[in-house]
Amino acid sequence: MITSRKSIQIMAILSLILFGCKAPKELPTVSEINLQKYSGTWYEIARLPNRFEKGLECITANYTLKVDGTIQVINKGYEIPDKQKIKSAEGKAKVPDQNYPGRLKVSFFGPFYGNYYIIELDDNYQYVLVGEPGRKYLWILSRTKQLDAGIYDRLTDIAQSNGFDTTKLIKVQQDCNN
Repeated sequence: MITSRKSIQIMAILSLILFGCKAPKELPTVSEINLQKYSGTWYEIARLPNRFEKGLECITANYTLKVDGTIQVINKGYEIPDKQKIKSAEGKAKVPDQNYPGRLKVSFFGPFYGNYYIIELDDNYQYVLVGEPGRKYLWILSRTKQLDAGIYDRLTDIAQSNGFDTTKLIKVQQDCNN
């Protein structure tokens, strides 16, 4: 039998767990996407630090829509400082729920999929802001190697208002011959 004191302690702990932990707000995504228009090469303009792109610059992502509706993904970057060595990764992406077309799943490692949320997308598919609900990963991508400063600022404002730490963004050099 639990004593009164232990009951109070357990209730206090449960209250902290239930009310003290603040879950991140839901990450909004675009309500529609044309995967054919999204296909092609995107240049990485900026990203939050991550282990799989550490030491890389001139990073591109190439998306190819396949007949079955999945997307082939090829990410490529040049190792610093050499710029002659290329590191690449091939994966696949899919839209698991047609009710949320901006919430893709991407896999580079067999059956394991990560979230790829399209937060903001230019009407003409010239730039995009991509993240994931845990706010650990974030990318700004563009069809061109450079992005207008005003657009960059607007995208970082959107990211910051959605809980991303934009002070940690790494601007990616795109001065390689790719």
